[in-house]
Amino acid sequence: MKYYRIITLVILTAFLAAACGPAESESKELNLYAWSEYVPQALLDNFTAETGIKVNYDAYSSNEELMAKLQAGASGYDVIIPSDYTVTILANQGLLEKLDLAQVPNFKNIGEPFKNRDFDPGNQFTVPYQWGTACLVVDTSKVTRPITKWADLWSPEFEQRLVLLDDEREVLGMVLMTLGYDRNSTDPAQLEEAKVKLIELMPNVRLFDSDSPKTALLAGEVWLGLTWNGEAALARSENSSIDYIFPEEGCSIWFDNLAIPKDPPHIDAALKFMNFVLDPASSVLISMEFPYSNPNLAALDLMKTQEPDAYEAYMNFAATNPSAEQLARTYPVKDIGEATALWDRIWTEVKGGE
Repeated sequence: MKYYRIITLVILTAFLAAACGPAESESKELNLYAWSEYVPQALLDNFTAETGIKVNYDAYSSNEELMAKLQAGASGYDVIIPSDYTVTILANQGLLEKLDLAQVPNFKNIGEPFKNRDFDPGNQFTVPYQWGTACLVVDTSKVTRPITKWADLWSPEFEQRLVLLDDEREVLGMVLMTLGYDRNSTDPAQLEEAKVKLIELMPNVRLFDSDSPKTALLAGEVWLGLTWNGEAALARSENSSIDYIFPEEGCSIWFDNLAIPKDPPHIDAALKFMNFVLDPASSVLISMEFPYSNPNLAALDLMKTQEPDAYEAYMNFAATNPSAEQLARTYPVKDIGEATALWDRIWTEVKGGE
């Protein structure tokens, strides 16, 4: 009995020490996996200065690259920035953490049209980061005739003058729309037709670039092509001849989001980072450096007062502030399920022959 009491006392003392002792130290590191040229270094520096948390930033060039990394297991990342259809796939595969939005109070700054989207009902897994389109960019100082549709890209006059995103969902989707098909088609016959059509375009394609398609455009190496809206806006800030066209056949609309992979090493830091990014001042900083379309309405209000010239440029350019009529010609990229393998094969075969 004596020994029993001693053992009990030791166990109780240890339990109380654990319960009353110092809390587990907070994370001092955050592993971010995001698109290249998409998160300002100044934002990361500000986050570190405010929280003491160091950010390690690795970059990817496509949603497919992101998914492959997570599907391989144990990525070690705390925050990722997947696009809409990617969220659906990763959530269905159990690869995302559910969010406690009470830990992200700045979520209130997001406009209602950007919440509760069909790819993440109730924002169970994501909060919005930026949104935009992938449409036609044209240097009107080089291309003097009107460009109104994707079909114009096949003109022989544009040999070696096109830049296309290095993204199979965007490029094959564009070709499908050119043929009059659904950009998310899973029909093998339609996809084979799109393959042939894309091969016909290849003599006009100078390069594929998802990281910085504006670079070749500004250098005059290419004259037009398929690009992200933010890249077009950055190019236009240096060359007023850059125009952004919503083609007759339609183009894609996308929504990028902050999410946390399953079992992150620093979940407390991840939630702090999410909330920090949704702060209006942080969001303005993002738009100033990477001018995609901003879902943070509080940030747009702040930009209007603090950066009036940037706000005017944002509001008066179709790439960042499209009209309702232009948005009516946009279509989301959706999960294509088992057809992904066919899309991958076609893309590999076409790119392999470039």
